[in-house]
Amino acid sequence: MTLFRLVWVVGFLCTGLVEAQSIGLLKYRGGGDWYANPTALGNLIEYCNQTLGTSLEAEPITVEPGSNELYSQPFVHMTGHGNVVFSEGELDHLRKWLDGGGFLHVDDNYGMDPFVRPFLELLFEDSPLEKIPPDHPIFSKPFAFPEGLPKVHEHNNKAPEAWGIFRNGRLVLLYSFESDLGDGWEDPGVHNDPEELRQQALKMGANLVWWAFVR
Repeated sequence: MTLFRLVWVVGFLCTGLVEAQSIGLLKYRGGGDWYANPTALGNLIEYCNQTLGTSLEAEPITVEPGSNELYSQPFVHMTGHGNVVFSEGELDHLRKWLDGGGFLHVDDNYGMDPFVRPFLELLFEDSPLEKIPPDHPIFSKPFAFPEGLPKVHEHNNKAPEAWGIFRNGRLVLLYSFESDLGDGWEDPGVHNDPEELRQQALKMGANLVWWAFVR
């Protein structure tokens, strides 16, 4: 375990003993709406603080892939609908952060897949994207999802897919496709989702946060 990963875990578990941890939102280039779902992460943070007993900062921190601030974030969320561009320097920054203990959740908010997937394939030549099976631990703690990702919004009548990148056996990136988890985290009036569906999305989000900090 790296030193900064140890600090993240202590900060996550020891409420009141150290400075509160935060969640990052990735601001990428290319013109895609990285800022989509503006209420999503705040609601997920509130849910984790209430349900898991965490002490996460109430609002996410915006980070850029080439900034050193990235290294202070255990969990970074990326979303949007359109174009995504990373320079080789930004990809290298992401590689070092992921290998150092970071966790990236990429949530296709419908339409981002053809732009982001090529970059995800370029991240690690020896660690390509692969399907994450439903029996992976990220789907079992603290909430059980025996069939894998929940389906929040319907677009192409396809089942939700969880793709991941593994480094030395550790899941460092989860790409949620055809799921729209972030939509399910938004304020109830944004999409008017049934509360049961919204709760499923928040629970899966809590699993991602738990995995990033505690795994």
